[in-house]
Amino acid sequence: MPEKIKSSFGRAFGAARDFTIAQRTLAVLALAILVVAVVGLVSWVSRPSFAPLYSGMSSADASAIVDQLRSQGVPYQLSDGGATVLVPEAQVYEQRLTAAAAGLPADESTGGYSLLDEMGVTSSEFQQDVTYKRALEGELARTIGAMENVSTATVQLAIPEDTVFAAEKGTPTASVFVAPARGKSLAPEQVEAMVHLVSASIDGMSPTDVAVVDQSGAVLSEVGVGTRSSGKQSAEYEERTARAVQAMLDRVVGVGNSTVAVTAEMDVSSSERLEETFTAPENAPALNESTTTEEYSGTGGGGAGVLGPDNIAVPNGGTGDSTYTSQDATRNNAVDKTTETTTRPAGALTRQTVSVALNADAAGAGNTAAITTLVAAAAGIDPERGDVVEVERLAFDTGAADAAAAALAAAEAAAAAEKQGQMLRTGAVVAGILLLLVLGLVAWSRARRRRERREAVDIADLELRPVGDGLDEFGPLHGRDDGDGLLEPVPTRPEIQPPTPRFSSLDQRRAEVDALAGADPDKTAEYLRVLLAEDRAVRR
Repeated sequence: MPEKIKSSFGRAFGAARDFTIAQRTLAVLALAILVVAVVGLVSWVSRPSFAPLYSGMSSADASAIVDQLRSQGVPYQLSDGGATVLVPEAQVYEQRLTAAAAGLPADESTGGYSLLDEMGVTSSEFQQDVTYKRALEGELARTIGAMENVSTATVQLAIPEDTVFAAEKGTPTASVFVAPARGKSLAPEQVEAMVHLVSASIDGMSPTDVAVVDQSGAVLSEVGVGTRSSGKQSAEYEERTARAVQAMLDRVVGVGNSTVAVTAEMDVSSSERLEETFTAPENAPALNESTTTEEYSGTGGGGAGVLGPDNIAVPNGGTGDSTYTSQDATRNNAVDKTTETTTRPAGALTRQTVSVALNADAAGAGNTAAITTLVAAAAGIDPERGDVVEVERLAFDTGAADAAAAALAAAEAAAAAEKQGQMLRTGAVVAGILLLLVLGLVAWSRARRRRERREAVDIADLELRPVGDGLDEFGPLHGRDDGDGLLEPVPTRPEIQPPTPRFSSLDQRRAEVDALAGADPDKTAEYLRVLLAEDRAVRR
């Protein structure tokens, strides 16, 4: 090992030996923290960045891909409940090509219009109809499954059979089963999009003919109602009306001085009415008119005689002239025909009641009649429909409000105390870290000063004295200061001839010192330590 490195290590170990117990503890802690930080930094820098290889896969595909990655020794991670596989970013494209060569992920969807390719020329009409319906169901399920937050989807269609013997054709219906992705839920807008997608794909199907159910059994869209059930429609209407009335009363009687309750009754049934009206236009010409006339005239023969008694013919009757006339007229007039179709959707409001309670102590709650008129106008009250509005002035119970205010104040105080405690704990941790840093800096500074004081000095700059005199004046030679004023005794000094106190030249003094060091290096070093200790004591 080079001498410079050995001397550096020697100075470091020498400085460490002079540390107190507290300084040594801080040094060990600082060294441990430094090692942990370096290891963590190296681990973080060397850790590969992962990117998705495939996402939204089925369990079978994910298992097959994981087995392939294990066989190749490629590190991987799973997320999204096992539906997403992540690999190092540098290997994403390579692993995709490898998986594609192995036929992964497998395309499990065999439905859709691909079913029509498997039909033969000998398929019956029934087979063709069923296959076509299955193809539609598969295509719709695949499209819905591609939506956001949808894991899987299944579509079932009920299409009535076309026949010439039915007076009226039935309405097609559809049912959709969806399974949201793990931890996700479907928004009402997404459900409406599914309903309109399915209804627009089938001829004669309306959005109210589609039912949507999720994997938990909740009905998201009812047949005949749509995406919003009657209960939801009533609740939304009641909430909207109550909010409008409450906002008006808050401006009139003040906030907290009124309460509003709205109850609405809605008709969940839907109906369709067809009405035809025929009217005759005035002063309108006939569409077509025809007249047929028949007329006959001539002389007719007399009547023949009849047999009398004895079978003797009676003489013939006389002859005369005759005339025949017949007339037939046909006229087709224009007739106006009016056809009116009225569709009544579900969710029509049939009746509502609004009740308002006013605080008797409120300043603006005196004119009850005026407030009743305002409430009726704001809620859209229709007396002919049977709507009812009731407004009463009552004494409000403020106990619950006061208790809630007190609880809120207590909660705020507790939150403030918790925040203050958290700040104190954080401050204590920060102060402890700063204290450790300060102590470490102090220890490092002291060690540095000691190393600087123990650096090599020029022997010529030291004031040499006779060895005997120096030792008699300062007592026995010392090893190192323990901090309590007592010095460890050193072995008996050797008999060394002290140099001449006075020198004539600098070179002569150096030569004498070299000779002294060559005679007994150890004792010379002890002597130099004593001189350095004296110099340090004088400086302090």
